[in-house]
Amino acid sequence: MSSPLAPAPAPPSEAAEKVRAEVREFLAAEQAAGSFTTHVDTWLSGVDPAFSRKLGERGWLGMTWPKRYGGHERSAMERYAVTEELLAAGAPVAAHWIADRQSGPNLLKFGTEAQRQAILPRIAAGECFFVIGMSEPDSGSDLASIRTRATRNGAGDWVVTGAKVWTSNAHHSHYGIVLVRTAPVDPGNRHAGLSQLLVDLSLPGISINPIRILDGGHHFNEVVFDDVVVPGDMLLGEEGNGWQQVTAELAFERSGPERFLSTYPLLAEFGRRVVDSGDPAALATLGRLSARLLALRQLSLRIAAALDRGELPDIPAALVKDVGTTFEADVIEEIRRVVEVAPSLDSPDPLARALAEAQLHAPGYTLRGGTNEILRGIVARGLGLR
Repeated sequence: MSSPLAPAPAPPSEAAEKVRAEVREFLAAEQAAGSFTTHVDTWLSGVDPAFSRKLGERGWLGMTWPKRYGGHERSAMERYAVTEELLAAGAPVAAHWIADRQSGPNLLKFGTEAQRQAILPRIAAGECFFVIGMSEPDSGSDLASIRTRATRNGAGDWVVTGAKVWTSNAHHSHYGIVLVRTAPVDPGNRHAGLSQLLVDLSLPGISINPIRILDGGHHFNEVVFDDVVVPGDMLLGEEGNGWQQVTAELAFERSGPERFLSTYPLLAEFGRRVVDSGDPAALATLGRLSARLLALRQLSLRIAAALDRGELPDIPAALVKDVGTTFEADVIEEIRRVVEVAPSLDSPDPLARALAEAQLHAPGYTLRGGTNEILRGIVARGLGLR
């Protein structure tokens, strides 16, 4: 049974469980070899191109894509098992994450054959990384108010001027899918006149400025476009169809397990610490958080199954992102209240380190991918309540 907020249940998948076991074995070997250390929020802050290439070599990137584009024609449920295990282990997956999660599917749906052939095999190999070029200074979550513009020059190329913010890992990436205004604003339809461009981030006129977070880390950026000339054949999809394309892309961005597993390494360490403690408050906290996590996982799995069926579950995806990122912040607060541990990035105690990392990253949880207020509006509109 399905509803506007919950697609039909995900069927059991032997193939997904088989690949899950393979990923666990791989991760155990990598950790034993010292190739990575578990951290919180590594799908944004854990950049390791060599690790991404290892995943590509094993066929764990571009998993659902056609083989002619370097993909492996596996199910969304198999892909879900891989991403879930990587997140649970706190593996360094940030380099390829956006390209594999949404830029590749966006290219598959809207790209030209030349664009697909040139870029998709490199993403699947773990050799080509993308950023999201949506948000802008002074626009907040109102994408329709963007001011970055692209106009045609005499040669038929696009000249791009403007700026994007929160472009995670732009300083490590090769391309961005950039939402631009290609026609004047229509007061009666602010969503009209928007288009998407595939932009090579090495082009002249592009400046990438770091935005550091509370722990001094750098994965957010401001990307400035100063009369950047983008080849005319780098239009993604149809001119003027940018809003519809962005809406489709956001279903991939918002629905995955990263929306509630960013703080899982903290929860796992807490669970190991208190499961045999006999502390009633700590055990009650573990039970509450575990129950919420399992419920979120079930909804996210249903969305993966809906994607397998070719559906576009944009409303359930918005719900997962809203409830999931709220849960991530609650994990920190609930654990902090029941443990006598001082958060410290330099502590030898893994619980203290994980708690410190989670707290310092927490301000971004409910903002990235759309603020919770915007997401609740999407859900309400989808239910006919506004």
